[in-house]
This record gives sequence, structure tokens and C-alpha cells, in this order.
Amino acid sequence: MAATVTNTEGVATAIGGGPRSRGGNGFQKNGGSRDGQDGEPLRFTPERYRIGVWMAIASIVMLFTALTSAYIVRSASGNDWRPIAMPKVLWLSTLLIVISSVTMEVSRRSLKQQQDARYGRWLIITVALGLAFLGSQIIAWRQLVRQGAYLASNPFNSFFYLFTAAHGLHLLGGIMALTYLLLRTRQRRSTIDGELRRVGAADSATIYWHFMDVLWVALFFLLFFWK
Repeated sequence: MAATVTNTEGVATAIGGGPRSRGGNGFQKNGGSRDGQDGEPLRFTPERYRIGVWMAIASIVMLFTALTSAYIVRSASGNDWRPIAMPKVLWLSTLLIVISSVTMEVSRRSLKQQQDARYGRWLIITVALGLAFLGSQIIAWRQLVRQGAYLASNPFNSFFYLFTAAHGLHLLGGIMALTYLLLRTRQRRSTIDGELRRVGAADSATIYWHFMDVLWVALFFLLFFWK
């Protein structure tokens, strides 16, 4: 059974803040699980969360790779491909998600430094920026509808709505994960395993959020400049 720690120094050692630190958590580089303070094996390693998030990212990459390939092939065939005037609010969307990636990283580092209040504040800011991004996407859709650019108007419109909707849904999943972190994992855990779970969850959520940022930037350039 995982060893229980009764002070912050033991937990700090577990995640890389103490004298036993060896590149991440004080036990083994990259979140290893050799032992607790009493030499007993830990039941959890942060790599479990990382493996899960990288599997999710791989499936998302395959989805958007297939959509991008179809987009490029379809744009080169037929005479019904008519790009639309892209809403300028998408520039704001891009700025918001890039900033949110920065705030997410600040939040993660604050947790690693045992600054729980700062971690929570930056996490709230990240969630707010994510919601603002989704709001700006809805505004872009409304602007296109007012222009008469509907889903079935032409193939370009269909791909635009498909890309933005798919990304938005995956980003919403990320926002739900961040909200879970905010509501359920802000309190420091009293065991090494518990604190490793909290830090591992934050690390995995950060990886996913950065991926959502990079994915949107790639879609932005595809939709704006590949006509």
C-alpha cells in the first residue's frame, strides 16, 4: 500500500520538489514508481495518464488527417469549389487559444511548485479562454449564415463547418477535463500516490490542451490559405 505522508515536504519530494528528485517525481525519471518513503511500491505512475492522452491524440490525428486529405483532394477536383470570405473573428479565435495554451502551462508549473492557489487561478483563466474561443467560433458561424454560406452551399462550406465543429467538440472535451481538475483536484493529497495522480492528471490535460492549440493553428492556415 502507498506510504502516507503527513507534510508537504514528502509530497514535494514525490513530484520533484525535494532532495530526492531525479527528473520529475523523486523516484524515477519521467514519473517512475520504484517506491514510496518506506520503500513500498507505488500503485500509480503519471505515465498511465500520459499513455491514455497520447492514445486519444493519435486517434484525433488520424481523424483530421483523413479530413485534410479529403479536403485537399476535393479542392482540386470539380468546378463547384468556391472558398468563402473567412470571418475576421477567427483571428481572435486563434489569439485566444494561443494565449490559453500559455496560461495552461503556467497553471501546470504552478502545481509542480506546490502553489495551489496560483494553479487554480490560472486554470480558471484557461477555462474562460477556452469558452471564449468556442463563443468566437459560434459568432463566426452566425456571420457566415448571414452571408448565406450554409453547410450545403458548396463543398468548401461543408468542410469549414465540419473542421470547426470537430475541433470545437474535442476542445469542449478538454474544457470538461480542466473543469474536473478545478473542481476535484485542487486540494493537496495526503499520500504520494494521491499527489502523483493530481500532478499526472494536470500534465496530461496540459498535453491535450497544447495539442488542441496546435491543431487549431494548422486548421486556421489550411482554411485561410489553401483555396
